[in-house]
Amino acid sequence: MDKIIECVPNFSEGRDLEKIERIVSAFRAKENVKLLDYSNDKDHNRMVVTAIGEPEAMKTAVIEAVGVAVREIDLTRHTGQHPRMGAVDVIPFIPIKGLSIQEADTLAKEVAQTIAEQYALPAFLYEKSASAEHRRNLAAVRKGEFEGLTEKMKLPEWQPDFGPGERHPTAGAVAIGARTPLIAFNVNLNTNNLKIADEIAKKVRFIGGGLRFCKAMGVELKAQNCVQVSMNLTDYTQTAIYQAVEMIRFEARRYGVTISGSELIGLLPLQAVVDTAAYYLGLEGFSTKQILETHLME
Repeated sequence: MDKIIECVPNFSEGRDLEKIERIVSAFRAKENVKLLDYSNDKDHNRMVVTAIGEPEAMKTAVIEAVGVAVREIDLTRHTGQHPRMGAVDVIPFIPIKGLSIQEADTLAKEVAQTIAEQYALPAFLYEKSASAEHRRNLAAVRKGEFEGLTEKMKLPEWQPDFGPGERHPTAGAVAIGARTPLIAFNVNLNTNNLKIADEIAKKVRFIGGGLRFCKAMGVELKAQNCVQVSMNLTDYTQTAIYQAVEMIRFEARRYGVTISGSELIGLLPLQAVVDTAAYYLGLEGFSTKQILETHLME
């Protein structure tokens, strides 16, 4: 494929395996589309799919998956730790090979218009596709979640970019846009006190005076009897994984808490792993050229 786009749609279903399989099947066995990964979490009640492919083929697969999600997911009955405003909560498009961020933006807008027309699903453009500065940040678009959408969408500044001017009764709304690669990375703490995770997240995230390209929130993991700092690292070249981990470790000490584990959601660039390994091992001048498998792919 001369042009490759990555898409990482987030669906508000992490518990019903049959529904998950029906959604994921939209990306399976499709010409010029490759399903790379999907992961679901019961506490978050959310699934993240990672797929790459040729732009038009990816567009078709995403539209099909959205249709399944709109039919299958009822947010009036949905509960989970992760914020959400839609059955398909967010659909980012990331240029990988042979196309620009502007082309990814065009594709995102085409998908937004199509799903708005086919499924009566309001679509908000965010990140590089945002139609206004106050819509650029996903957290701002999602604020109020599904339950608050009805009142929020009555405001002129929160009318959708595509689709009806009120939320879908069961599927809510969706945020769609082009963006650069993002790492979804969570750090677990050896406590079940959610307030501690919230306080640490406030210190770590950029909006609280923390790391520039870090978004973070505290999350309760009831099944594991612990809490976590759930993060999105929006530019790993400027805010590295090890920086986020070490800042959480530092802030946790004041509460007598330690890190008990971590979790990667979806995929990440190899360079992010190399940077982290170099930091913790104290490797000087370490690069991807010293990794055996990178030579096998040449």
